[in-house]
Amino acid sequence: KSGCLEDDEMTATTATKSTIHKIINITTASVVLASHHMMPMAMALSSSSAVRSAATSASATFARRMRVVTVPEDQWRQRAAEHSARVRRILAPGMTDVDHPMNSGLRRQRRSDAGTSSAAESWTALDPQNPIFNFLIEYYGLKGARGPRRLARWSPDPSLLLCNEDELDASGLRVEEREIHHHANNDSPMLDAGIFLEGATEDDFAGTLHLKGAMPLADGSGAVFSPSLFYNRFGDDGGNSSSKDKMKSAAPFQWYRAILTNTLDSEPIFHCHGLHEWAMQYHPPGADPPPSGKYQSHMPLRVSREVITEAVERRGIHCTHVDALRFFAPAAAPLNHHGSQLERTDQLRLEQKGCVHAHMDLLKISTRLQPFVDASLVADTLEIALRARRLDIEASPYDVRSYGLGVVPIETPEGREEYRRRQKELMQAASPIRERLLSAYDAFVGLAFDDATLIGADRNPAAERFARAEPGGKPWRKNLIESK
Repeated sequence: KSGCLEDDEMTATTATKSTIHKIINITTASVVLASHHMMPMAMALSSSSAVRSAATSASATFARRMRVVTVPEDQWRQRAAEHSARVRRILAPGMTDVDHPMNSGLRRQRRSDAGTSSAAESWTALDPQNPIFNFLIEYYGLKGARGPRRLARWSPDPSLLLCNEDELDASGLRVEEREIHHHANNDSPMLDAGIFLEGATEDDFAGTLHLKGAMPLADGSGAVFSPSLFYNRFGDDGGNSSSKDKMKSAAPFQWYRAILTNTLDSEPIFHCHGLHEWAMQYHPPGADPPPSGKYQSHMPLRVSREVITEAVERRGIHCTHVDALRFFAPAAAPLNHHGSQLERTDQLRLEQKGCVHAHMDLLKISTRLQPFVDASLVADTLEIALRARRLDIEASPYDVRSYGLGVVPIETPEGREEYRRRQKELMQAASPIRERLLSAYDAFVGLAFDDATLIGADRNPAAERFARAEPGGKPWRKNLIESK
């Protein structure tokens, strides 16, 4: 397909060794690459000096050759600016003013910088009171100014490495073979492949580009993003990346691939009517107060407790979202038709493409790939997640009209019909995004891991895959099933 280089229609197929190495070398250059293992990531995210130190102190010992797709500086900078502007437009209604208490650190930084500014400093925290945007903080950990800034960072699409030479040439991209010096010995005849961002500097890692996965060249000519080199697919680093370590790295990606695949193949359910939010507030006479009532405690209810009880008990709850069950009031557990207690692995059979929360989770699944994912796809998942959240909160028992939102009164027949209509529209909008995300996962895992690692990851899943979900229960990692 000739559109493989289009930002909004980037396509990718499952990566194979033969496909990766169709890239043809044009020129050869010798550079020194700063090892990603030498970078103090946490410090470097906010400190350009850390990037400089990492680049200059890398202990390169082995010469390796890499085929790279070179993106000219003017091209990637334009796309990065467009992506940042798009994310800002999407998040603007939920961002706090700089004077908000959550931005005290930003104000201190601005004072210490004596009037200088950067892309990183222009972002503020999301409003924890805004019912549309606060789920990004509570559920997906996008806290402080770093949360929005993470979404605004740009990354190239790894599927560029799977495009043929003619497609790359037509888009003004160059294919080069570079010799690098890296910590890992590589006796394999297979070559790593990467995307080289021409002219990328240490200042770009403050807010424009991701530092994770970035390998700045010591000569200052740019930076390489290579899934295979980052995860050491072809190399042997003397035992630092054992087969077990590689399988552990691959396991989460395999899990999300399975979730995406099963969801696309599922039959949608349109009779849940968003009652999970009502189940969070379910408090019948004699029951303990619902623990999850705290999440929107600042919002007034638009209906009485009696109406909430009646709505939940009318026909019970048909919630297929395993993670949502953890936030139910304990008293609501017996009313869920899919089980009062579920396991994490149940997500593989229950997740379905009509689920509003499954659409919201597309954002989490896309950011799990960063920086090895098309930035425009991350923005697409952000948009569909917020659209799903809007329906989620408008159909809730909370009164959110003060935020300019509407009401979908699912306690009435008319409201339930409206919910189903919008739920179907969301499913139609989310399906192509979910398909693109699955293609992105297919491309990434094929570039980053060999077949043996992927098979091993499937056979040795992480312990948190075997965890129990129960209303009012603990997070996954603290509620493991010991026998598994």
